[in-house]
Amino acid sequence: MSRKAYRPPEQGKAGQIFDSVFLLVLVYAVLFAPLVLGLTGGGTVTKTVDEPTWEALGQNPTMATQWEKLGFTPETATEMITTRFDYTINPWALLITAVVILGYFVFLVRFSDKEYREVIAERFGDKK
Repeated sequence: MSRKAYRPPEQGKAGQIFDSVFLLVLVYAVLFAPLVLGLTGGGTVTKTVDEPTWEALGQNPTMATQWEKLGFTPETATEMITTRFDYTINPWALLITAVVILGYFVFLVRFSDKEYREVIAERFGDKK
């Protein structure tokens, strides 16, 4: 009882090119959309310091020495030291992101399950 080897359906070159271009466009859109929609980062927050000294900027003597080796004074380094990224998390954006990722995961598992069942049925299905 020899079974012939399973040969999955083949996709033509046009289909492969379409799939590649489509995936490239999707990746580009997903990476570029947050920039266009203004969903990137919260910007920066700058702490104001009245009299810039290394101590007022929160720099210890070792740090101050390194800044000075780089040619900075407390006045010239103030903007770099006091400007911080704003890491405030928007709960709604986080929730939407989680729902999209979870939805994609559920879709992927269900679709894969259907595909695997079809392949198994095709290969090992009932002998009639």
